[in-house]
Amino acid sequence: MTAATNPRDAAPPASRGREPLLPAGGDLVVLGLLLAGFALLYVPAWMDLSTTVWATDEQGHGPIILAVSGWLLYRRRHDLAALSAQPAGWLGWPLLLFSLLLYAVGRSQDIVTFAIGSQIGMLMALCLVFKGRAALRLLWFPLFFMLFMVPLPEALVAAVTAPLKSAVSAIASSILYALGYPVGRSGVIMTVGQYQLLVADACAGLNSMFTLEALGLLYMNLMAYTNPVRNVALAILLVPTAFVANIVRVMILVLVTYHFGDEAGQGFVHGFAGMVLFMVALVLMLGLDKVLGLFLPAHRKESKR
Repeated sequence: MTAATNPRDAAPPASRGREPLLPAGGDLVVLGLLLAGFALLYVPAWMDLSTTVWATDEQGHGPIILAVSGWLLYRRRHDLAALSAQPAGWLGWPLLLFSLLLYAVGRSQDIVTFAIGSQIGMLMALCLVFKGRAALRLLWFPLFFMLFMVPLPEALVAAVTAPLKSAVSAIASSILYALGYPVGRSGVIMTVGQYQLLVADACAGLNSMFTLEALGLLYMNLMAYTNPVRNVALAILLVPTAFVANIVRVMILVLVTYHFGDEAGQGFVHGFAGMVLFMVALVLMLGLDKVLGLFLPAHRKESKR
């Protein structure tokens, strides 16, 4: 004999666990108005960046950070809707006004750090106004991750990049010389054979380390590690990891220029070396994660998805 089954229990497995596009019971009118207002403010700023700062090698990671942050926020939409509304307007409204003021100053005075950075405060304020502090605890990582898309002040970049470039070029030239290549160095200018190469900001600057740190933090978030010691250790180790990856990138460009000429070194290979930078950093990061796993347990949160 076979037991009778409820037709509702016979749903195909493919349909189970599939979440609706928008949370059930949400006020679509309010959500639409909020999204429209946010887009009205920040889409023009993003468009300006796409033709200026984000079009450079140093800050080209900005659109990627923006897209990933949006995805991280989107995947939390049902958890956010499920929170009970406990508005903290006494915190949210002042933060909202401050963010609008920061945006106005940034746009009117062409201070991109203010204009783009204000969007984080704007989102935090909206969380507080509608859902309270619990929303900030839920969305802290996507909001924090958006910091990596904010263009760094030029004075800070220049102050930190100069010694970084000098250190990268010194180590790269020493390694290549030890391997038998005719490499010399004067400051950040490297000489290999009859060619001279200037170590640019994109090759060994603060922005590349900033991007690689963002990559590592995203990795830790997706892995859902709950061991704070392991997370902090890996985050700190990402800094020398990015430094080593920059050295590898410079060495590759020097070797390509020496063996195939200046046109090869400054052409497609120069852009491809940026991909090599991230591949090397990713391999090193995964290796460090495995090594840390030998000493620190990899506790992970259970994912609902």
